[in-house]
Amino acid sequence: MNNPSSPPDSEATSGMSRAEVKASASLASIFALRMLGLFLILPVFSVHAKTLPGGDSAALVGLAMGIYGLAQSFGQIPFGVASDKYGRKKIIVVGLILFALGSFIAAGAGNIYWVIAGRAIQGAGAISAAVTAFIADSTREEHRTKAMALVGGSIGLTFALSLIISPLLYEWIGMGGIFAMTGILSLAAIGVVIWLVPSVPLVKARRVAWSEILRNSELMRLNYGVFALHMTQMAMFVVMPAALVKYAGLPITSHWKIYLPVVLASFVMMLPPVFVGEKQGKMKQVMVAAVALLFMVQLGLLLTFSMETIRWEWLVVLLLGFFIAFNVLEASQPSLVSRIAPPAAKGAALGVYNTMQALGLFCGGALGGLLKQHAGAPSVFILGSVATLCWLIIASSMKNLPRRSKAAATAAA
Repeated sequence: MNNPSSPPDSEATSGMSRAEVKASASLASIFALRMLGLFLILPVFSVHAKTLPGGDSAALVGLAMGIYGLAQSFGQIPFGVASDKYGRKKIIVVGLILFALGSFIAAGAGNIYWVIAGRAIQGAGAISAAVTAFIADSTREEHRTKAMALVGGSIGLTFALSLIISPLLYEWIGMGGIFAMTGILSLAAIGVVIWLVPSVPLVKARRVAWSEILRNSELMRLNYGVFALHMTQMAMFVVMPAALVKYAGLPITSHWKIYLPVVLASFVMMLPPVFVGEKQGKMKQVMVAAVALLFMVQLGLLLTFSMETIRWEWLVVLLLGFFIAFNVLEASQPSLVSRIAPPAAKGAALGVYNTMQALGLFCGGALGGLLKQHAGAPSVFILGSVATLCWLIIASSMKNLPRRSKAAATAAA
């Protein structure tokens, strides 16, 4: 059944309507803003924290980085349910207000503890499930995969952009300025939600038992995957910025000289396998290959940080491999959740998926900080290696993922 706001039937097999493009792009930008608040601190915070009282504790630094994800994990499902009851826009606005409040608290923080408090309040604005459900409300079934992929792609792009601009912003406006900027952008996003995102009536679907979602083995594979991906990502960047300062001899404001070419190359290299996999119905093979690459990167980092002498060139090569795998997986998984989930339970399935993503962010920051402080940097990559090896085993037994419908594939061309 088409969305009530869908265009006439004559457009049913054409490309996305203007309203669908507008809704998907504007909602993806809000989703990206939420992730920007997380990702902007990754390249610089572990170095900046040493200037704060309490910031000499790697465990507290990891907690400050990961507490955002923990708060998100508690809020995703309640915010999604509330958006079903009270409307998507209202709940998204509430979440953005919380995000802005936490940003301003972190901006004025005089010690690591206030940063942790601000990050927790930022994360309490858990709007991911509401945003993805809003996208599902705003798009027809044959175009929903593209809309969800836009969200996944926005996360990868935001992560890449943050690695490039964060060191420059840190030099210009400092960590407080970065937090304040994300707060201001969050308030601006409220205007986007109110005035630019097209309104659609809530779709009342049949009630789906949670067991139907939680017992779906294919969804569980994807849920574990996003947990492992973001745990590995966060733990890795507890270690990487300081390593580049120490071994590459680059001040933090010059890290963009490594991140920019690596990120651009990774995007070029990740596109062909995704397009071919989607077109030929071989996304399982593409995903398994990406997970295998992620595992090899973690093993490579473990070996590199276990050596007495670390060559920074190897760090660059391993970063490239990480970004290729990350971009493939982050762009494809949300779309696959929306395709595999029961038609009447896409919002609930995406809520569980986003909860696992947030838990991964928290566990990566907290465990990464603890391991670095008490067991050294190599132990962080033992964690990543074990998590990605388990994912590789789980992913290798998944069913071959469904191809897009002919209409959707034609529309995407």
